[in-house]
Amino acid sequence: METITLDPTRLALAAIIGLIILLVLIIKFHVHAMISILVGALSIGLIAGMPLSEIIGAVNDGIGNTLKGIALLVGLGSMFGAILEISGGAQTLAVTTIKKFGDEKAAWALSLTGLVIAIPVFFDAGLIILIPLAFSLAKKAKRSTLFYAIPLLAGLAVGHAFIPPTPGPVLVANMLGVDLGFVILVGIFCGFFSMVVAGPVWGKIVGNKYMIDVPESYNQPDIDESKLPKFGTIVSIILIPLVLIILKSVAGVIPAMEGLMPVLSFFGEPFVALLIATIVAMILLGTKNGYSMKDLEKVMSKSLEPTGLILLVTACGGVLRYMLQYSGIGEIIGNVTGSLNLPIVVVAFLIAALVRICVGSATVAMTMAAGIVASLPAIQGLSPLYLACTVAAVAGGATVCSHFNDSGFWLVRSLIGIDEKTTLKTWTIMETLVGTVGFAVALIISLFA
Repeated sequence: METITLDPTRLALAAIIGLIILLVLIIKFHVHAMISILVGALSIGLIAGMPLSEIIGAVNDGIGNTLKGIALLVGLGSMFGAILEISGGAQTLAVTTIKKFGDEKAAWALSLTGLVIAIPVFFDAGLIILIPLAFSLAKKAKRSTLFYAIPLLAGLAVGHAFIPPTPGPVLVANMLGVDLGFVILVGIFCGFFSMVVAGPVWGKIVGNKYMIDVPESYNQPDIDESKLPKFGTIVSIILIPLVLIILKSVAGVIPAMEGLMPVLSFFGEPFVALLIATIVAMILLGTKNGYSMKDLEKVMSKSLEPTGLILLVTACGGVLRYMLQYSGIGEIIGNVTGSLNLPIVVVAFLIAALVRICVGSATVAMTMAAGIVASLPAIQGLSPLYLACTVAAVAGGATVCSHFNDSGFWLVRSLIGIDEKTTLKTWTIMETLVGTVGFAVALIISLFA
């Protein structure tokens, strides 16, 4: 569909009013994000004076083109994570890593475990599974729970924000049209430095400053290590989709691998790679551990329940993107940002951070920022590596400043048993460190793209 020519002043007002409507609906009236984004997008089209047929076209294209790139990935990722969760794979990673690192460096072990687990498992589920191990270590060492909980939270936040196939970076990459292999490689770099600074380093600082006892409701977990899956098995299964996707991307830029390109392109297609990993997990972590196919079917079906919300919010973000693009507002935003001489990476971070602070939801922040950035004409000429850095910048901006309007804030507060003030001084700063350090690394990498 061609971008239509409308009055620039009217387009600018339409964008401002539409986004204000969107934010007011979410913040003031607590309207569901999906409805709010859709109403905001339609408002932009109507106020801009787009023909009604063009508005309908933007909605249909936004939903269709967005969902076709991520629907299978989100669904398969949820199933994969659910199998890893019920099999005890998360505990295997944590227990084995802590043993390898030793009690003195257990905080580092928890950070790494959180990072790896958050790639296939949703943040909330990963936290609930692993937080007892942080409490156990704190009780044993007679330290503040924050000394171990913050590194765990940082690892989970990093994996959740930066590294596919977790939904956030997948949806942003899809909107920007960037190869997931590049996103994974850049995400690993950004995530590692974020994890170090926001995890063990910040955890040690706040752990020494605030003595938070293990909650009274905590019961020592009874983990039968003999029944847990093998460490090597868990790591190998998690690496399957990452390695296949990366190999596909590498083959595209190395002439010597050109002969393997057809095969690697097939197996490295994200949904194929994740499907293979899910089937392997079903066999090695499911049926071989005593789960029947009927049991696995129930677990995997249950895991799909939260994906509806993610997919619908993301689809509406796609509607916003196409409405901005088809109306010509994207070009106006591009001209404004261009006159400010700010790199696209910086623009992406700032937009995501502003939405995150206002709305609270990282998913909404990523969706809106990706929609706006994807509508900019300058995106078309950027290299895959630079686009991957832009994805990381959006993820970083959508992570900073978790506060009272973020459900994660209240989950952490209740699980650790701290008050709101302490949560702001510990968790909120940790999230901000994750986002800003990840963005800084992405910005540095983008200079060489």
